[in-house]
Amino acid sequence: MNWGIFEGLLSGVNKYSTAFGRIWLSLVFIFRVLVYLVTAERVWNDDHKDFDCNTLQPGCSNVCFDEFFPVSHVRLWALQLILVTCPSLLVVMHVAYRKARERKHKEAVGEDGGRLYLNPGKKRGGLWWTYVCSLVFKAGVDAVFLYVFHSLYPKYTLPNVVKCRAAPCPNTVDCFISKPSEKNIFTLFMVTTAAICILLNLVELAYLLGKRCRECRAARKARVAGASCCKQDDLLSGDLIFLGSDTPPPLLPDCPRDHVKKTIL
Repeated sequence: MNWGIFEGLLSGVNKYSTAFGRIWLSLVFIFRVLVYLVTAERVWNDDHKDFDCNTLQPGCSNVCFDEFFPVSHVRLWALQLILVTCPSLLVVMHVAYRKARERKHKEAVGEDGGRLYLNPGKKRGGLWWTYVCSLVFKAGVDAVFLYVFHSLYPKYTLPNVVKCRAAPCPNTVDCFISKPSEKNIFTLFMVTTAAICILLNLVELAYLLGKRCRECRAARKARVAGASCCKQDDLLSGDLIFLGSDTPPPLLPDCPRDHVKKTIL
């Protein structure tokens, strides 16, 4: 693995995230990715080899292992981590796309031709929607995988002994799982961290939606206040009496009153 590229991607994701997003990123890459790479693969590397059944019938152990472990934990976690981290990289790619457009715009119109984005990394417009959709997707992926794990392995735990009746086993045989307690500890740890990540995604989503609602409400109040101010100025200008001219002088948009002569009653 090229750790320089990996570090650059992490710094880019961290740069364009909120405080909740930075906490989520730290939790994912420290307590999920590193635990998976350093520990989980070693715990599950001998799961098939040490899966013993009390029978000498050829093929019985393989069939029983496939029945109780249709998908390996480590492969499910690998797929889950890939799908969870990809949306954050899409946000970085969207920012890079904005910066490329801004650079091409400057090359086409020059420095005095204005800017397409005041801040390409600010979550406005399409980038805001990309970020929000990434949060929904990440929370959804973790929730789906938690449901899959619970469906395959009830209560997210492994028993010490499983009973198998599948052919070609001659009768009901007992099969023993290698290191079930250690595997249960790591499974519960990964499940807990995934649940915390879902909670962080939902909190960040609520924060962004609440912030956008407050901004829209403030902008609406500003427009209403501006409209009422203009109406009040129009009513006052209708009560003015202009002297020395048949037609009143035109008023500028900012309603200046320097050239208006009022009568003193």
